[in-house]
Amino acid sequence: MLIIPVKDGENIDRALKRFKRKFDKTGTMRQLRDRQHFTKPSVERRAQIQKAQYIQHLRDAEDI
Repeated sequence: MLIIPVKDGENIDRALKRFKRKFDKTGTMRQLRDRQHFTKPSVERRAQIQKAQYIQHLRDAEDI
């Protein structure tokens, strides 16, 4: 749970901005989105290999 102490006389927009920054650093939303759709490890690995092959193909094409 995130706790953002609001100082006396502090603008609420500034406190909200601090909250959003701290929330982004925790990675909660990213983790939630990853957990919504489970992908098998073999599928993830295959996607990584295909991406690596694509990048390598582009680099090889650059050299030619």
